[in-house]
Amino acid sequence: MKADIEIAQEAIMQPIGEIAAKVGLSQDDLEPHGRYMAKVPLEVLRRREGRKDGKLVLVTAITPTKAGEGKTVTSIGLMQALGKIGIKVMGALREPSLGPVFGLKGGATGGGRSQVYPMWEIDLHFTGDIHAVTSAHNLLSAMVENHLSKGNELKIDPTRIVWKKAIDMNCRELRDIVVGLGGRSVGGIPHESGFIITAASEISAILALTTSIEDLRRRLEKIVVAYDIMGNPVLAGQMNCVGAMVMLLKNAIKPNLVQTLEGQPVFVHGFPFANVAHGNNSLVATKYALKMADVVVTESGFGSDLGAEKFFDIVCREGGLRPDCAVIVASVRALKMHGGACLADALTCEEADLAALRKGFANLDKHIQNVRSFGVPVVVALNHFKGDYPEEIQAVREHCARANIPCALSDVYANGGEGGRELAKKVMDVLRNEPSDFHYLYDTELTIKEKIRTIATEMYGARDVRYIGTAERDIRAIELAGNDNLPVCMAKTQLSITDDPKLKGAPRNWTLNIKEVLVSAGAGFIIPLCGEIMLIPGLPSEPSAERMDYTNEGRFIGLS
Repeated sequence: MKADIEIAQEAIMQPIGEIAAKVGLSQDDLEPHGRYMAKVPLEVLRRREGRKDGKLVLVTAITPTKAGEGKTVTSIGLMQALGKIGIKVMGALREPSLGPVFGLKGGATGGGRSQVYPMWEIDLHFTGDIHAVTSAHNLLSAMVENHLSKGNELKIDPTRIVWKKAIDMNCRELRDIVVGLGGRSVGGIPHESGFIITAASEISAILALTTSIEDLRRRLEKIVVAYDIMGNPVLAGQMNCVGAMVMLLKNAIKPNLVQTLEGQPVFVHGFPFANVAHGNNSLVATKYALKMADVVVTESGFGSDLGAEKFFDIVCREGGLRPDCAVIVASVRALKMHGGACLADALTCEEADLAALRKGFANLDKHIQNVRSFGVPVVVALNHFKGDYPEEIQAVREHCARANIPCALSDVYANGGEGGRELAKKVMDVLRNEPSDFHYLYDTELTIKEKIRTIATEMYGARDVRYIGTAERDIRAIELAGNDNLPVCMAKTQLSITDDPKLKGAPRNWTLNIKEVLVSAGAGFIIPLCGEIMLIPGLPSEPSAERMDYTNEGRFIGLS
């Protein structure tokens, strides 16, 4: 089969105006970015405010492994398959971040014959949304540093500046740095700082949750940038640059409209990380897609313990959304890794490994339980890989049948929408016949520790929570500032349900370690840092960038 980028570059696609017309948008409603991409202004979307919502389908997954699960390709394939069976469907997905594109993960545009188009534009600079957030983030950082060196009227404690710098690249060497060298008149006040990846910026989270320019301004003003020498929070609004930040973000707030390879309209907008922030596309994209289509497919980052829980408890709470169905993506090879198989055996085993597969069902079962905790009906999508054995596929089907969970084999990577017909039909059967009883996992009026404990025990299977480092002090500061009634956004490894990335399956009765607790007052949530979590990834031994090129003929090589 051809590489993803080859399939994309050979595709013959419809102009974006024709795609927009499928959901009732005219050419005049669009701000085109070339022939195949456009932004849709918020005032255009608000004209659909009074319309009835369509059905909302969330795609999540089991715990990620190096063997691969295929969540985004399944999401896009499901959109295409729903189109094949005559459903008016629309998608809402996150934008890729350049760091992972050039690092290990790759882009976020699907693959094979289930992609959003044009993948090379979306994977790279797209419409400039991430660059706008990087600029706004670093403007605020520069204003804080300037205030410190120009008299420090607010009496900011240089050791407690929490607003770092941002870059949309995987640069481990920038995690911890010292700034302000060279003397006060040249470099400012020396102190420790560092970089985070732009997708981990609070502004990324704010952009994905905001609904208007007014709301954007209000949220930016509430960002905590530092603490003064008395321990009081210093806010971005006190830096007198929020107006300039809004100006930088004025276009980034508008959703981006693109299409699947089979012509279904998709909003690709928003890019918060799922193991640090809430890991879902923008609220405005999902909210207004529901006004324009009968079924909307959206996807949350990583497994149900991270992106899905945050979608339910943060995004749905913020936007008043009510999911109708959740699709949990699994693969035979990933389940075998959760059952103890090594990566090589999971990928190239010469015979079916039913023992490892069945042991790995514990991870699938935990994610099913997690989604059901919110009252949302579940469908399991078994993403098909070439090396899967028929008896392994059958074992997964039988396991799901015993749990009374619909299960469908998805072959959308190789066959596009046609390969997702079974999945689409089972999703529609649930939407038509199994009503959702959606509810949140916890009440925000609980104490911070009670909310953390609820997530740890209910979602992760932990027995207890241990607070180490500055966590206890951080919680007291958040409570004193009156921000304790916010929802919780756990920062945790995506590679395990626990806080230890080496532990696969579904461990129980372990202790979750919280070493620091941050507050994103503008985004509107509290962030406990669990275990060893990084706010900026590093590059792998063999970065994807080494395999990329652009030819004289205008062809892209190596993007995926």
